[in-house]
Amino acid sequence: MVQMSMDSIDTEHSPFAEGTPSYIQLTQAVESLILSASGWRKVYAADGDEESTVETVSPADKVIAGTAALCFIEYLCRQGCTSPVVWIGCDSRPTGTALMDVMMRVLLSLGVQLKASFITAAPELMAAAKLDSDADGFIYISASHNPIGHNGFKFGGANGAVFGGDSSAELIEHFRAALREERIVEKIAKLASNADPNAYRRVLNNSSRTKQSAAQSYTAFTRRVVSGYDDVSQQSVFFDKLSDSLRRTPIGVIGELNGSARSTSIDQSFLENSGFLVEMHNAIPGRVVHRIVPEGSSLDLCRDLLAKAHSNNPAFTLGYVPDNDGDRGNIVFVSENTPEPRLIAAQEVFALVVLAELAYQQHFMSVDQPKAVVVNGPTSMRIERIARAFGAEVWRAEVGEANVVNLAEKLRSRGYQVRVLGEGSNGGNITHPSTVRDPLCTIYSLAKLMAFRNERPHFNPYREWCLNKESRRAYSAGFTLADILESLPPFSTTSAYEPEAKMQIKTRDHAALKRRWEQVFLQEWEGYRSFLQSEYGIVSWREINYEGTEAKQGFGPQYRSGSEKGGLKIVFSNAAGEDTDFIWMRGSGTEPVFRVLADSYGADRTRHDWLLQWQRSMIESADSIQ
Repeated sequence: MVQMSMDSIDTEHSPFAEGTPSYIQLTQAVESLILSASGWRKVYAADGDEESTVETVSPADKVIAGTAALCFIEYLCRQGCTSPVVWIGCDSRPTGTALMDVMMRVLLSLGVQLKASFITAAPELMAAAKLDSDADGFIYISASHNPIGHNGFKFGGANGAVFGGDSSAELIEHFRAALREERIVEKIAKLASNADPNAYRRVLNNSSRTKQSAAQSYTAFTRRVVSGYDDVSQQSVFFDKLSDSLRRTPIGVIGELNGSARSTSIDQSFLENSGFLVEMHNAIPGRVVHRIVPEGSSLDLCRDLLAKAHSNNPAFTLGYVPDNDGDRGNIVFVSENTPEPRLIAAQEVFALVVLAELAYQQHFMSVDQPKAVVVNGPTSMRIERIARAFGAEVWRAEVGEANVVNLAEKLRSRGYQVRVLGEGSNGGNITHPSTVRDPLCTIYSLAKLMAFRNERPHFNPYREWCLNKESRRAYSAGFTLADILESLPPFSTTSAYEPEAKMQIKTRDHAALKRRWEQVFLQEWEGYRSFLQSEYGIVSWREINYEGTEAKQGFGPQYRSGSEKGGLKIVFSNAAGEDTDFIWMRGSGTEPVFRVLADSYGADRTRHDWLLQWQRSMIESADSIQ
């Protein structure tokens, strides 16, 4: 399967030339639409199969796309934009072009100046919008890691960040209100038909130059993000040092791109220019060869490719597989200590990045400001141990990339230096000044740990980490990535993608479910109190509820508001007052499931498993109460 391209777009005829849907058909199509700050998603393939590779979408779904574009522009106009300039792009899904076609026609009819780059990695499009002084916002068409038949939309502003918090909520409510008007079908069909064909052709003809401009912006921006410097000469000093280190300690990288939007991006040239050895595979956009979510069996091919490359050249030690929009890449690695390539769990990848960037920040960028790391609620508490080693605080927000980005901005306005942030539970990292996850940044953070091996006063972050009491390993000059992983604070954490991390529940009212769960928990705590103290050293607990950028500590519904769909966490502590474990739960914003997670100190997986099963049983009990 290879996705439709702009060449297949018929600029002369309306996408509704064969008829418009009835309002009833539209309302039925909307029923499966999930709206959240993480994205607006549903199955858009016309045959309704979430694994479908068909390129067509239904007339009702075209109206949904057109309405989303209309509401986005109306939102920008309410913010004071009189002649909006908007970037628009998509990942490599089959339905991307059909949805983008409708949206672009509506936007042109509304007088928007369009910059269309078509298949573009999400971080690239967002960097282009951020660096474009004329841009007012962007639209990105993607369903991230969802199956190939899904698609969706992300909306953001001139800062290159996806809308979150109040902006997201306002846009969603305006969209819902627009769909309640029966005349919306006629309105969208008319807007799509009224687009000037000549103006549309100009946008399409300029798309290659637009994509090239996006790649140039992304290259410049990534140099800034990776190095941490705005000044180009300082950036060059960093990359020269990295190239020198890579000549002494070569690192080869395998990119198994799975036909994703990263297939059109800067990955190979950027890595090679820095001194990495590089092999890219499945780098034809739209040629998806395995399931999109880069977890489990989806990493098998990358493992095989890395094993082969490593046997030919031992320098090849890293591999990555992105999701379809290319804002996240899970990592596999191989070294002398690991004869077979293996996956690095999402929480461990994030921990390695935090370690690398805090060490880098301390060595090269330290200023007289408090330092912070911003994460989501279910990120493992190993981050607190790493942050403590470098004198940084950890702040937590609700699940959702926009929430983490917004909290980091709030902290910066208060004088904090926030170099690294992200959702450790979901994989990937955000490195300031970026506002989106990026696998290239992940690779460079790992390279900072692996390539720099000089003794002081030169940069050697792993040595600095080993000298800290939070590390569990003596330093050895011949260290490997496996050694660095072993040095991390020992926590056992539920993977977001293992079967036990998801539950199907009957209760639709999350507020009622949480109230009942709290009742169950109080009873269970009294029953297991002695066991928890004798077996795991747990003597106390506290509850934290996450909403947007806030973490509200306290027990009961008075510490929650609205629909109460945020994360709820119980943090357990030992007799010394140290936090050792937590259990967490939250209804998914992008999938019809309830997510659960446990995080426990130590390498003993049985402790984690007991806590996770206890959490699941309490949720089941609360769900069964009428």
